[in-house]
Amino acid sequence: MSGRNGFLLLGGISSVGAGAVHFLAAGMHTEHATLARLMVVLAAMQCAVGLAVLLSERKIIVTALAAVNAFAVAVWAFTRFADIGWVAGLTAEAPGVADTVCAALGALAVLGAAVDLLRPGATLPPMRSGIAAAAVGVLALAAMLNGVGHVHSHGDSGDHAHAAGEDHSDTWPRAFDPAAPIDVSGVPGVTAEQEQRATALIRNTLDKLPAFADINAIGALGFRSIGDAATGYEHWINTGYIRDDSFLDPTRPESLVYRVDGQNRTLVSAMYIAKGKKIDDPALTEYAGSLMQWHVHDNLCWKAGDNGPQVAGVTDENGNCPPNSINPGAGNPMVHVWIAAHECGPFAALEGHGAGQAATDGRRTDTCGDGHSHGGHK
Repeated sequence: MSGRNGFLLLGGISSVGAGAVHFLAAGMHTEHATLARLMVVLAAMQCAVGLAVLLSERKIIVTALAAVNAFAVAVWAFTRFADIGWVAGLTAEAPGVADTVCAALGALAVLGAAVDLLRPGATLPPMRSGIAAAAVGVLALAAMLNGVGHVHSHGDSGDHAHAAGEDHSDTWPRAFDPAAPIDVSGVPGVTAEQEQRATALIRNTLDKLPAFADINAIGALGFRSIGDAATGYEHWINTGYIRDDSFLDPTRPESLVYRVDGQNRTLVSAMYIAKGKKIDDPALTEYAGSLMQWHVHDNLCWKAGDNGPQVAGVTDENGNCPPNSINPGAGNPMVHVWIAAHECGPFAALEGHGAGQAATDGRRTDTCGDGHSHGGHK
């Protein structure tokens, strides 16, 4: 060892350690087959090039060590801020212990390769090499042990940040806390792809909808109140966004929901509207399965207002509207996505008439189970 480039030896061991952590992560992502396979391939490559440089200092092998680990670190860094859409489950997430250590080991491997390429004659005393190698091994082992308890997720469906062996309820809906990890996993009948889509929608809405938090600024964007502030929640709709081709887009929400507190308004939810679709359209019902409950309103009465249509009330038992208002019947399907905490889940309907009508013969999954959520009206 004393005659070899000790920095390269350290880089090789770091690459093997990073590969070992990725092998563990692959086993925890079997619900996303493509992601798991890519992790296995990357792990195998990291281990292979790491072992290769322990046997040979040929420039092509050293270059491969640098390239493989630089790629791994780049993917990790990119997914701290953005999704990689063509790989299901590889979505943006905050750094965790296991994935950060894995990236650090990859970066150390790149550094070791760079030192060898720039200073081929550099050496590291055997004792220091041994201590450094042992430290890398301990670090990799600690990362793997942490990963077993806290799933290195890459933002996979449902944010499965559960301890191994934790008893996980399959009930839905579950109370939603935007400050906690998103959990839509384990619901019977919901596929991994549906979990992933639901999780991505919640996360994107949490990230992007706050751009509309200032109610004094949204009028310039085309939003108009429907005049329902007396219910405790005020809806603002954007007819331009309703007419366009966007779908579940938090940068172009068809409707915004604000909690009313006197003169103050707090943005709490998007209400996405699917123009021109039926409530039983597979594009809606299959998007997130039973996790999302689309609804319509066939009993609302509307009247003309100075700034657009205003809600005048609901039909009476005979189907009649208050004077000077009309009931246009069921409109376009809609669904809420909350950015504020809600006891009935991230897709909760509002209370009473606000829940509207859903295409279901059984219990609605956008309420807490008693037919009413506790959010307000509309």
